[in-house]
Amino acid sequence: MLLHDITRVAALIAVLGTAVVYGTDVFCAMVMRPALALVDDEALVAVTGHVHRYGDLRMPLPGVLGIVAAALTTALAAVGAHWAQAIAAGIALVLLLIWLALYTRVSAPINRQLTAAAEAGQPLPNGRALQAKWDSIIDVRAILQGLAVIALCAVLMI
Repeated sequence: MLLHDITRVAALIAVLGTAVVYGTDVFCAMVMRPALALVDDEALVAVTGHVHRYGDLRMPLPGVLGIVAAALTTALAAVGAHWAQAIAAGIALVLLLIWLALYTRVSAPINRQLTAAAEAGQPLPNGRALQAKWDSIIDVRAILQGLAVIALCAVLMI
């Protein structure tokens, strides 16, 4: 395989991994957020806690795969002097790293609190406020992931 072909394979893997996270964030923004607004606080904590329990166990694989493959795509395109591809992949990588910073600083700590309460079957007096804080960045997270998918698709089109 030529370096250019390997770069495209890496970009394809990056698209697939990133698309999983993008789709999940869009689903949360468009479906979960309004649905959870209609349930009582106890149900909110139980549902979101268990959703985050599974999400935090299973979503790192496609997320890390997307980020690592985007970094690899950037490096391979640069080594091959395919500058348009390198720039597009680099933009995707930066967007994904910004997403990761938001997730680790805002979403993940909230996820852990909601998960702990749900697993213990305990009420969480600030559960609705925590969910509101989590919801406050889900649109930005989805946009960052969507823009990263677009940039990675551009790599495949160039």
